[in-house]
This record gives sequence, structure tokens and C-alpha cells, in this order.
Amino acid sequence: MTSPQTWMITGAGRGLGRAVAEAALEAGHTVVATVRGEHDLPDHDRLTVITLDVRDRSAAHDAVHLVVEKLGRVDVLVNNAGYGLIGAVEEASEDDVRTIMDTNLLGPLWLSQAVVPIMREQGGGHIVQISTVGAVGTMPLLGLYNSTKWGLEGFSEAMAAEVERFGIRVSLIEPGALDTAWAGPSMRFSSPSQAYDEQRTALFGTAEAPWPPSDSGGGTSPRDAAAAILEHVASADERRLRVLIGDDAPEQVAAALDLRKQDYSRDPRFPSA
Repeated sequence: MTSPQTWMITGAGRGLGRAVAEAALEAGHTVVATVRGEHDLPDHDRLTVITLDVRDRSAAHDAVHLVVEKLGRVDVLVNNAGYGLIGAVEEASEDDVRTIMDTNLLGPLWLSQAVVPIMREQGGGHIVQISTVGAVGTMPLLGLYNSTKWGLEGFSEAMAAEVERFGIRVSLIEPGALDTAWAGPSMRFSSPSQAYDEQRTALFGTAEAPWPPSDSGGGTSPRDAAAAILEHVASADERRLRVLIGDDAPEQVAAALDLRKQDYSRDPRFPSA
């Protein structure tokens, strides 16, 4: 059990973000949950809900400073806000690309930039970036989503080495399949081209975009994923940068790394195992 902390969690209105917020409250922490619009988060004496569009750099910095003014510190920042985009690279419009980059990549960057000086001044903190196993490999028709998470991992790995001396931890959470609305109502779609219908059908069982609503769940529950995240944050001796969530995650990462190694090994100069 850790001492009570102040947690700031983006995209906390539903899905994994909400589950992390609820788990942090249950653990005795104070939580600031950011949402884009309307929400049904319950009233709680240790919960503050603020509206934030993470794409807005000034608003992100203002939100962090508001938390410090209200609560005195930020111990844990969870950059969870984000969404998926189905579409071939050729299909993606400029708006598709800019919006997902602004949300999934630049949003966490703006908030990380805002919170690092605060954590440095207070002598420590923890930045938790919600990534994906898709930041290790890629999947056709998810390339733009994959690219945002690869970018997130790139700057976060460098940042981890930069801020460690200040007592700040950085973690990349890589879930496999989660039983959330990510692949349902939250998923966005580029305008489809018939050229990719066959591939869409092979991968997703339908060429429709958006695809038909489905009640089928599957994957790790948000509550279990949140519990794993809190356990990781609470462990002072846990220094992994990347944390896999879900039974399917290790196998997916191993397969992606194996494919990459096979590709590099085609270079005769590449060291053999």
C-alpha cells in the first residue's frame, strides 16, 4: 500500500482511463480526471473532473497548473486519452492524420512537458503512458494508429533517461486486447477505397467502414488492466520501462520482435545469435 498520491488521468470518462481513475480512488488516492465533454463519473470527495482537449498545448499546461494550484502537486500523470483509426495509409485524409497525431502523440507530449518541471521541483513523480503492443509491431489498416504509438514510445524512452536523475519514473503500458469500446463506438474510420475491401474483409470479417455494431467483448477487462497499472506504479523497485498487460500481449510482442530480427538478419553484417 502506497501513501496517498495525486493522480491526473486523461481520457478518464470511460474505458481504461475510467477504470484507472476508479482503482486509484479505491486505493485512497486523490484523482483529477480529464474528459472531453459530458461524462457520468460518480461524485467522490477525492475526485475532481475537468474538461480538457489534450490537443490544445496551452490548455494542457493550464490544466496541470490548475491541479497544482488546487492540490499542491501531481504525483502520477496517466496519459490515456486516445483512439484508434482504421484505414490504409493511402485512404487517410489530412484531417484523419492530423487529428490522430494531435490526440495520441502530441497530447501526451504536451502534458509530459507540462508536468516534468512540477515533478522535478517536488522531487519526483511518475508519468504513465498508455501505449499498445501495436507500438512494437504493426497491422495493416492500423498504420496511422501504430505510428502515433511508435512516436509516443520514441519520445518517452528518451524522456525516461532524461528525467531519471530528477526522481521521475516513466512507464510505457503496452496492453494487448482490452474489453473496452476502443474497437467499437470509439473507433474511427478513414473513407474506404474498394481497393482495400478484400484486405478489410480478411482482417476484420467485413469490408464495411464503419463496421457493424457488435456486442462481442473479449480481452483483458479494464478493471484488471487498471489493477496491474496501479501495482506497477506502487512498486518502488519496479524499473521496467515497458509493462505488458494481458495474457495475449507477450506473444504478440515476441512475434513482432521476431519479424523485425528476421528482417535485420538479412544484412550479412548483422550479428548472429
